[in-house]
Amino acid sequence: MLKRLFIGLFLGALIGAVVAAVLIQVLHIVTFGPVLAYLSAIVTGVVTGLVAGKPIWSADGKIEAGLKAFFGGLLALGGMFALRQWVHADINLSSMNAGHAELGWLPAASLPLIAGVLAAFFELDNTGGDPEADAKKKDGAKDTKASGKKLRVAEEEEAAEDEEEEATPAKKRR
Repeated sequence: MLKRLFIGLFLGALIGAVVAAVLIQVLHIVTFGPVLAYLSAIVTGVVTGLVAGKPIWSADGKIEAGLKAFFGGLLALGGMFALRQWVHADINLSSMNAGHAELGWLPAASLPLIAGVLAAFFELDNTGGDPEADAKKKDGAKDTKASGKKLRVAEEEEAAEDEEEEATPAKKRR
């Protein structure tokens, strides 16, 4: 479980750093205003939800990843609001050409933090047993349930149809 936590923290920080790098290096946005901050937080949350935990490209992870992406966007929006509203830590990242402002105003500081926390939650949520072992347990449970009963469903249906056919000519004779 601790391994999953660190994987989530690393993966989320990486996703947030990539989004922040795009904002800083490509778009030349060192500090952002409220609208861009919330939009970039939503994008970061959606991407984190699609990738962290059970990713969207896994066989049975499409619905789960979609839900995580939706709620990841909402949680990232709330996280950005909390950082901008209540956390007033002054951070100087000008040595990396990433600005000098409060935590919620710097994409290089806020987006990796938000994505790291989200990815850690998503990875911890995905902790489970081995899928092959779970499948064997389910198969074993089905075998034990079926072994106690002798079911002949097809024969019972055929017998019911035969009884209906025999009952019909008897009614016609009267």
